[in-house]
Amino acid sequence: MTYFNSVLILGTGPTAIQLAVNFKSHLNSKVAIAGRESIRSKIFFETIVQHQLALQVSIQNTQHQSVAGECTIDGLFKGYHTIYGNWDTVVLSVTSDSYITVLEQIDNKVLREVNCFILISPTFGSSHLITNFLKNLSTHAEVISFSTYYGDTRWLDDIPSNKVMTTGVKKTLYIGSTNSKSERLDELCILFNCLGIQLTKFTSPLEAETRNISLYVHPPLFMNDFSLQVIFDEPKTPKYVYKLYPEGPITYTTIRHMLNYWKEVMTVVNDFNIQPLNLLKFMVDDNYSLHPASIDRKDIENFNNLESIHQEYLLYIRYASLLIDPYSKPDREGKYYDFSAVPLKRIFINHNREWDIPRMPKEDYYRVKIIQGVAKALNLKSPTLDYFVQTYEAKLQQVVASSENKAYSDAFQVKSFSQDIELICKELISSKYPK
Repeated sequence: MTYFNSVLILGTGPTAIQLAVNFKSHLNSKVAIAGRESIRSKIFFETIVQHQLALQVSIQNTQHQSVAGECTIDGLFKGYHTIYGNWDTVVLSVTSDSYITVLEQIDNKVLREVNCFILISPTFGSSHLITNFLKNLSTHAEVISFSTYYGDTRWLDDIPSNKVMTTGVKKTLYIGSTNSKSERLDELCILFNCLGIQLTKFTSPLEAETRNISLYVHPPLFMNDFSLQVIFDEPKTPKYVYKLYPEGPITYTTIRHMLNYWKEVMTVVNDFNIQPLNLLKFMVDDNYSLHPASIDRKDIENFNNLESIHQEYLLYIRYASLLIDPYSKPDREGKYYDFSAVPLKRIFINHNREWDIPRMPKEDYYRVKIIQGVAKALNLKSPTLDYFVQTYEAKLQQVVASSENKAYSDAFQVKSFSQDIELICKELISSKYPK
């Protein structure tokens, strides 16, 4: 028996194919994929139909063999409004800022039959957003949040198709449910154990949503003058996300902003009695390991109790220590793998022939606006967070004002996300002060 007899995956990115193969191969679920109609998704739909709904996941590293596989899905919906049938589980494999927009396009009759909604890449408050939305449908479906997606999956030939490659898989993820005694959560833990991934259960989805490293490092690394100039203007030379200035954005000021921003988020988190995150330990133990010689273990464990200047020092050392992969083998000249050489991506022309913004910082904009909105609702000060928002929005306005003859996507618009913030805050406050 499985709680995931019929699984509907929303989204047409590489992640959707990886998820479909896992559910189909390991749980023998009935699986369908649905997505919005667009120029980009047209290629996706046509290719899958051409291959008679067959999907394939390949891997780059042999140790990730457990996530590879092939399957034939049971359905494909071109446009969310075309979805029909009974689905016990809906998996949202779309960006967190589009959750409500996507669900609003699905027939209410379909949504009312769903017993569980799984959020693959949520942000802070996403589960509360979905919970509040479902109340209007008079449904009390379970909502499960992952801390983040469990791998790095991309199109096999950089073109949307029925084939993807997963190049990396996380060892540990965090997960939480609105059902305190969720048997679905237990089954997901077994499934992911088969995939070689440990799921750590939290008492709430909100707590799992606070365990996403992007939430803490992306805003300071992308929402600063240096990075924004590279992203939106024509750089003379390539620049890199994780390098020290002048090759990248990391300066002592960037690190100070990162630290202060983390503290502001922890103030918000603390208001909901969630265990504070040890930022340095999370970076080292859950993301990229440091060589033990770089930072003393006692400093890592005791990070939250240190003075700010000591915390800044340790964060700077952490990034300096990962300029190269400390566990790679040096070449004949003694050079290690250039671990930090992740280019800052520039704005680009999308499939609609409009200028568009890369996923980073476009998705990060939504993240920080949501937290900013929650902080304001709680009457908490967040000057660093406010600075990120102001810096980013000022750049958007400057770019659009200086190039009137260009076509821009709506990503260049200054947004309030007021509807999502209102729904999240309603649910957060009601859960904090139950009647």
